[in-house]
Amino acid sequence: MFGSSKTRGANAYAKVGIETGVIAASPHKLIVMLFEGAIVAISNAIQHMKNGDVPAKGQAISKAIAIIDNGLRASLDKKAGGEIAVSLDALYEYMTNRLILANINNQDEMLIEVQNLLRDLKTSWEAISPANIPAMEKPPVALDALTPRPVKFVEA
Repeated sequence: MFGSSKTRGANAYAKVGIETGVIAASPHKLIVMLFEGAIVAISNAIQHMKNGDVPAKGQAISKAIAIIDNGLRASLDKKAGGEIAVSLDALYEYMTNRLILANINNQDEMLIEVQNLLRDLKTSWEAISPANIPAMEKPPVALDALTPRPVKFVEA
């Protein structure tokens, strides 16, 4: 009885922290958070699979699929992203299919495969963070030949 209220309190505290992080995050950081969430969900699924907890394994895999489909895949803009977005869409679809097969066949190798793909994408996404790209220097001011210039007087 006592432990359950502590757990609820800790969960509520964690939820507030996550919600605050989401509200304050840039769009780029939100994608990183989606990658992290899917990676953690797959880690949990692997652990539940090892423990033989079938319902918890299924829930963790479902969570990873939801993050990939409703978060990462849904955020793709195929018009603006062109070929890269189309390729990512196909990769996310592949990951979802692998997660479903891993759940059905109870194969942690497939879970690890998808987790590694997500880690690679996360690393690449972090590398192109706006925070990692140096600010462009101000372009030189073009001089207009017809603009009057300040006159320098020399006193004798």
